[in-house]
Amino acid sequence: MAISKILIANRGEIACRVIKTAKRMGIATVAVYSDADANALHVKLADEAVHIGPSPSNQSYIVIDKILDAIRQTGADAVHPGYGFLSENAAFAEALDKAGVAFIGPPVGAIQAMGDKITSKKLAAEAGVSTVPGHMGLIADAEEAVKIAGEIGYPVMIKASAGGGGKGMRIAWNDAEAREGFQSSKNEAMNSFGDDRIFIEKFVDQPRHIEIQVLGDTHGTVLYLGERECSIQRRNQKVIEEAPSPFLDAETRKAMGEQAVALAKAVGYYSAGTVEFIVDGNRNFYFLEMNTRLQVEHPVTELITGLDLVEQMIRVASGERLGFAQGDVTLTGWAVESRLYAEDPYRNFLPSIGRLSRYRPPSEGQQADGTVVRNDTGVFEGGEISMYYDPMVAKLCTWGLDRITAIDAMSAALDQFEVEGIGHNLPFLSAVMQHPRFRSGKITTAFIAEEFPEGFSGVEPDETAGRTLAAVASLVHQRREARAAQVSGTMGNHARTIGRDWVVELADRHYPLTLSAEPGSLTFADGGVVAVDGLWQPGQTLAIFSVDGQSIGLKIDLKGPAIRLRWRGMDVVAHVRTLRVAELARLMPRKLPPDTSKMLLCPMPGVVTGIAVAEGDVVEAGQALATVEAMKMENILKAERRGVVKKLVAKPGQSLAVDELIMEFE
Repeated sequence: MAISKILIANRGEIACRVIKTAKRMGIATVAVYSDADANALHVKLADEAVHIGPSPSNQSYIVIDKILDAIRQTGADAVHPGYGFLSENAAFAEALDKAGVAFIGPPVGAIQAMGDKITSKKLAAEAGVSTVPGHMGLIADAEEAVKIAGEIGYPVMIKASAGGGGKGMRIAWNDAEAREGFQSSKNEAMNSFGDDRIFIEKFVDQPRHIEIQVLGDTHGTVLYLGERECSIQRRNQKVIEEAPSPFLDAETRKAMGEQAVALAKAVGYYSAGTVEFIVDGNRNFYFLEMNTRLQVEHPVTELITGLDLVEQMIRVASGERLGFAQGDVTLTGWAVESRLYAEDPYRNFLPSIGRLSRYRPPSEGQQADGTVVRNDTGVFEGGEISMYYDPMVAKLCTWGLDRITAIDAMSAALDQFEVEGIGHNLPFLSAVMQHPRFRSGKITTAFIAEEFPEGFSGVEPDETAGRTLAAVASLVHQRREARAAQVSGTMGNHARTIGRDWVVELADRHYPLTLSAEPGSLTFADGGVVAVDGLWQPGQTLAIFSVDGQSIGLKIDLKGPAIRLRWRGMDVVAHVRTLRVAELARLMPRKLPPDTSKMLLCPMPGVVTGIAVAEGDVVEAGQALATVEAMKMENILKAERRGVVKKLVAKPGQSLAVDELIMEFE
């Protein structure tokens, strides 16, 4: 059948992504939206849009009857589910089949077999696929979870059977964490998927997360399209992905690919799907799960294969045969994807909401050096980031002929990505791109926990970076002074002069320097000469500078006389002063932050779903105090030290802003 109109049963960047391919294929599109998404980008891009209910997804995007009603209203003859929401819901696929509407995805039987994590592991084991040891049966309560975890042996992974996207997952290293993790996973699973079934498996320490992309048609052909390395994860949520993997050799890639295809064929699979594996240091691989949908990270596969997976899914749903064979699949170059999240890395990556006062991605397409930049997004400048949905704002991807070239292209693209108005993880992504361990490819799923054990507090500039930033700050200051001189003009016969001797203070270091008489260079007090130039003028928030021949993109924010510079995960405030003013500034006392040690403040915007203590209670370090839910994630707030609860301020059900008071201690 020829598909003429596709309804996208999703929102955000993936809805925009599907619309883009459909338009290129000449197929009409229908968007659906909740109250919170009335002005969303996917609504603006689609040919038609249908309102489907209130903001919470369980009252809109995952209500099958509302999607079916939107189909009837618009006459759509096919549905693309994207990922998440109803994408792996067998009942939804069945309902579409009964309505005579094509489901742009796999058959119902494959969704049922592979979409359920417990069933899929049993089928994989029966098919001879290597699986991780674990308890595949359902678990009744927390005490049974503790018993099973003890039998498997800690550490264990507690997972939602209907889970995905890191939701409903916890790692437990002891009985207490197993008991607590079971309940949290159960709650998150119910809130995110309407299914609170939980299972437990062995957690393989120091693993890599590598997945195989498969693609099949309705005529029995199933192919694998290489692998993706997804080991850079935080809280079981992928942050950075790449293709191919820097770890696999050709033999392992072929073995994993063939095993993934065999599993897909065993359940009659067609359309795009992903078989996920956990791989140890000896390249032994174990089946984790199969995602019967398009993956978030599919763009990196598209960049190295030259295939449009959404187009292939649409063609398969139309009954077409795949137009190529396994031998035709080639992997060219390297691609990296960075997930831009609305979460504050300086607050332990807690969700952030608000208006995007500035949203300006880097230029897409082929760059002057031959690399490629791609940005899949569902937002726009002036739009709102809502508390109701996943915090992902965009997926920035780069391609290069080799891994380091792709990584360097990503660093440059991140430098030129402007996002203001919300907390976001751009600085963290930039820091990872520069991390020696990441650049070496010697990564595991424990990378973030091991390399950033205390969380992320920004990158401190080393001496080389400090001198680079000092050079830029001096040039920015000179341009400001020149502008001020133009505005003030002359007073009598005396023109305003701009000095050349300055002290740049940044990151608790001082850099005395002298600007050359002719623009273009400066000399540090130790005799080092630096060539520096750029086109920046006051008012510009992003500029490209050349420092000793290196092209760097920086975000510049003028804070009164101070200059805020952001580059490669560094966020510093520079003060450029005359020698005398710099000398006096060192004598000024520093303002201390307020004491909040006797307060529990809400670390992110969210809803209080539980208060675990009462006034007068004595609490111990590590004891749960309250639970706050934001962006579908449950966050348990714990006591940092022993104390006595003096006053409860917040109540269950109450919505709180960042730093709003929850309780006080004596």
